[in-house]
Amino acid sequence: MSISTPGGPERRPTVVSTGKKPAAGRPASGAKAGSGKPASSPRAGGKGPRKPVTPVKVSQGRAWGPIALFVAVGVLAAGIIGYGAWASFQGSKPWDKRANAIDGIVNIRKTDKASLEYESHKSGPLTYKYSPPVGGVHNAAWQNCMGDVYDAPIANEHAVHSLEHGAVWVTYRPDLPKDQVEKLAGKVRGVEKMLMSPYEGLDKPISLQAWGYQLKVDNADDSRIDEFIKDLRVNASVEGPTALCNTGITATGTTPRELPQQQQPAQQ
Repeated sequence: MSISTPGGPERRPTVVSTGKKPAAGRPASGAKAGSGKPASSPRAGGKGPRKPVTPVKVSQGRAWGPIALFVAVGVLAAGIIGYGAWASFQGSKPWDKRANAIDGIVNIRKTDKASLEYESHKSGPLTYKYSPPVGGVHNAAWQNCMGDVYDAPIANEHAVHSLEHGAVWVTYRPDLPKDQVEKLAGKVRGVEKMLMSPYEGLDKPISLQAWGYQLKVDNADDSRIDEFIKDLRVNASVEGPTALCNTGITATGTTPRELPQQQQPAQQ
């Protein structure tokens, strides 16, 4: 490259192009200074400027975890509401319909009503069709049934009178394991219109009696025991809820006792 300075040093030098590219950082000849936009460059092949590229969206799939949790919570809530409605409906049923719904219960009131009938109290040993008995003729004195747990057999004749007053009589084989006996006792002890005693000759380990009803089960953990007590205690009374369970016989033994006339229970 040659520089010529005619006319003296005050003249601007003339730059002669040598065909080389301008230095980096300097705008090319013909570009507007300060425009901030580079000149458009043609696409290869002369087809005009390149179109902007549209970003590609990447599919991430569904979030199944939260969906599954929401469904599970919904199912649980529906189950709780449904069970509450069912329990409320069951509780609104008459006590005898609830009792009849207990699996395995025998309703002697329906199947053999005649065996429960009697005209008056009788003294001495009596014969019963069912073992343990569930109703019928009985002694003038009842067995105390204020949650009494007897450790020896009691007289049928007194226990049946207790059933007439609305008590539930829990009986069990004398060889029932002690822990099972204690579980039964926990359901009886201190609860009015309840009594419990061992009973010889049972065909099942445990038998529950109310007036006209019986349920036999294999162990004290059976939930039907609680159902029987809940539905039939007091409700099965022939004489109404005010029939007494105190002031009765408290002694054990299978021979019925006769109290002196002046000591006979006031309500029979």
